[in-house]
Amino acid sequence: MTDGTLADTVRAAVGAVSDPELRRPLSDLDMVRDITVDGAVAHVAIALTIVGCPAADRIAAEVTAAAASVPGIDDVALEVGVMTPEERHALTDRLRGGRTREMPFGPGSLTRVIAVTSGKGGVGKSTVTANLAAALAARGLAVGLIDADVHGFSIPGQLGLVAPDGSVPQPTRVDDLMLPPVAHGVKVISIGMFLRRGDGDASPLGAVAWRGPMLHRTVQQFLTDVYFGDLDVLLLDMPPGTGDVAISVGQLLPNAEVLVVTTPQTAASDVAVRSGLVARQTGQKVIGVIENMAAMTMPDGTTLDLFGAGGGAAVAAALSGSGDDDVPLLASVPLSPVLRADADAGIPGVLAHPGDPAARAISQVAEALARAPRGLAGRSLPFRPR
Repeated sequence: MTDGTLADTVRAAVGAVSDPELRRPLSDLDMVRDITVDGAVAHVAIALTIVGCPAADRIAAEVTAAAASVPGIDDVALEVGVMTPEERHALTDRLRGGRTREMPFGPGSLTRVIAVTSGKGGVGKSTVTANLAAALAARGLAVGLIDADVHGFSIPGQLGLVAPDGSVPQPTRVDDLMLPPVAHGVKVISIGMFLRRGDGDASPLGAVAWRGPMLHRTVQQFLTDVYFGDLDVLLLDMPPGTGDVAISVGQLLPNAEVLVVTTPQTAASDVAVRSGLVARQTGQKVIGVIENMAAMTMPDGTTLDLFGAGGGAAVAAALSGSGDDDVPLLASVPLSPVLRADADAGIPGVLAHPGDPAARAISQVAEALARAPRGLAGRSLPFRPR
């Protein structure tokens, strides 16, 4: 094999390496530069998107390994550069498909958009959302997650994106695009990634004290300026209640479907109905109810109804009676210390302890979602668990 032919083989191997943030081959991103072969040494040049790219070490290691895997190559000399402003602009324009700052998840999108809501806080909505996202990704779907609970964000912690010192990775900025961090196969964006800690390692993340216009702008930016790529499912962890963010999401994503999370107790289920009704007023479709913190089975075989019983079924019945479509109770997720501990540890319970009853219940919902056809036609089909 000639050096020229060998160089072509090396180029193909290097070009197949995937950018860990953009999740696309380097060849598609025009990140591969000159490649030559001198004897058994491959000289490989690549260009990263920005200076200080957080994925630089990983890309360099994978490119070196790919080149070295080519038969006849004994050593790799890697040169890492950075794209020019013109090249970055061309890349972002290509990633946007030629559309400038256009929201890609509107009614014409093939991505299934699901907003997870609740009537009140403390019902485990974020835990359900984080586990549902991880379970969907584990089934091979391309999943994005927007932490729209701006005042009470907890998704970064639940997905293990918070470091021991309390820091949270920020999205990588490529011109006016933001590349979201990936955790457990899920592309994640949260306001918690943009807040600084106070003085001292023990200080908590800063609080968000915003009103309607700023909240609307934040949600809009997450939808337009964050590059999620081609998604099968986009989940939104909504703030509890029927406030500004719920109204903004209804305006920006009238095509979104809604999952309502409640606990069994009447105090939670009564107000949970309202979140579903508000979603309907904006044109969104309520596709189901998830009852969280339901009865758990004790070691002696008895059950503990810590929060009562029947709330999830009551919400489903109330929403079915106030619209044209039946709203099913998709799952009754038992109270689970394991699920709580896994959330605190940053590992979704559906991955860490898939046999836990609560994890199994959420996984069944994910399985039903994964089976639903992707695309516009899929939204008109009934959504039923197995």
